[in-house]
Amino acid sequence: MNDQNPLSSEHRRDVAAGIFFTVITCGIYNIFWNYRQMKALNALLGREEFIFGKWALFSLLTCGLYHIYFEYRMGAELQQWLVQNSRAVTSNLAIIGLVLSLFGLTVITDAIYQHEINKLT
Repeated sequence: MNDQNPLSSEHRRDVAAGIFFTVITCGIYNIFWNYRQMKALNALLGREEFIFGKWALFSLLTCGLYHIYFEYRMGAELQQWLVQNSRAVTSNLAIIGLVLSLFGLTVITDAIYQHEINKLT
């Protein structure tokens, strides 16, 4: 880990493999993928912003609505960090994540976020 790459390589994930495994496991792999992304963003932010247990419980209790909010928040935090650290960032990253999630395409949102995370490893 250095100034150029603020995250260690343990946070790198193959995006195509993430999509593939999510599809063949009917979304079960996506739970693990979200857990890994939470760990990566917490490491990047330097604080415990995203808590897996809270996400899992609230997503279950709200029939997935909390997950949509979570995807937006994760995109917003990632975008804010990228802007504050003068990194290239897709404009409206959080809004893109929100819209994709609203249409049930959270795996695509996760792929976009993972691509951004991979650029930091």
